[in-house]
Amino acid sequence: MTAEERRGYAKGRAKRREILDHAMAMFGEAGYRGASLRTIATRCGISHPGLLHHFPTKESLLLAVLEHRDEVDGEWMSLGSPTGVDRLRRMADLAELNAGRRGIVELFSVLAAEATAADHPAHAYFVRRYRTSVEGAVLAYGQAHDAGALRPGIAPEVAAQQLIALMDGLQVQWLLSGCTTDMAGVLCAHVRAQLTVPF
Repeated sequence: MTAEERRGYAKGRAKRREILDHAMAMFGEAGYRGASLRTIATRCGISHPGLLHHFPTKESLLLAVLEHRDEVDGEWMSLGSPTGVDRLRRMADLAELNAGRRGIVELFSVLAAEATAADHPAHAYFVRRYRTSVEGAVLAYGQAHDAGALRPGIAPEVAAQQLIALMDGLQVQWLLSGCTTDMAGVLCAHVRAQLTVPF
């Protein structure tokens, strides 16, 4: 690859990232159905055909936005390979991180509600995401149980579903409260009450 080709490739990647950032904001503001590719293109300073060069359909853009968010958060969640109580703590830390990313929280909350419709392009994505989120929490609670850190009577499967539901519900409350709800604080208090060790 020549230096000129490398520059072109880097420029293309930067433009793709810019499109994803603007699309993330637009989907958060207007939802998937209300967002317009032409408006996203205008915000990026490119033509509608220019946007379609990077993302040929609105569905492909939406899925790229969702996958990008998961990739970034997944890498952060896996740093140091936390398990058990440490993994649960990292989930609470994610709530703290999200408190500084209103656009992403808004996007997720709007799309998760829209995607309950079976014909929504992100329906399969959210079904899969909730399944893997609960499975990850079940694993963390199971590891905490095996380490003797979980209070008697706390079932990892039930606790995992409660935790994911609490995380999502807190995000909606946080958005509606003008971002004043202490998502991480409430989440920590919930998990702390389930453990026999400091959290």
